[in-house]
Order: sequence, then structure tokens, then C-alpha cells
Amino acid sequence: MKKALLLAALSLGCAAPAFADLALATSKNCMSCHAVDRKVLGPSFKDVAAKYKDNKGAVDALATKIVKGGSGVWGQIPMPANNQVSEADAKKLAAWVLSTK
Repeated sequence: MKKALLLAALSLGCAAPAFADLALATSKNCMSCHAVDRKVLGPSFKDVAAKYKDNKGAVDALATKIVKGGSGVWGQIPMPANNQVSEADAKKLAAWVLSTK
């Protein structure tokens, strides 16, 4: 059984870092309001990546929104503050969201 798990983990290859960030997004409850490729309550991560693709300060701006919340950019439903997310995790999440093109 352990060998099968090891082989499965190795077969993930380059997908492992993306999965790790999806796991972080899931653990921080991001997936309650967002999905990678479809709108839920908030925009899809792919839509966020497209909107901010040419913004050099996007990681910092999105990390701030993740922690402090925001409103008005994607409609009338505000994004609540996520004080339980550290600045480092918020930047990791923001970078991952921006990579979901």
C-alpha cells in the first residue's frame, strides 16, 4: 500500500506544487466562495488571473484583499476579511491564483 501511494505521489510530477496551493486554498476556506474555473459567490480564479495579468503589483494587491477583504470590483457581494490567513500564505495564494490562467 505504501508503495502504491509513493508511486501515485511521484506520478503527480510537476502538478504537485499546484495541488499544494489548491490544498492551501481549501484549508483557508477560499473554495467556499471560489472555484478555479467557474464563478461561485466570487469570481473564478482564472477570471481573477485574466483581470490582473498585466498588473505588476497584483500579488501584493490580491494578498491584501485576501486578508482585509474588499468590495465593488466583482459586483455587490463583498469579499470578507480573512484574518486567519498570514501575509505569507496570502501572497502564496495570490501567486497561485494568478498562475491559473
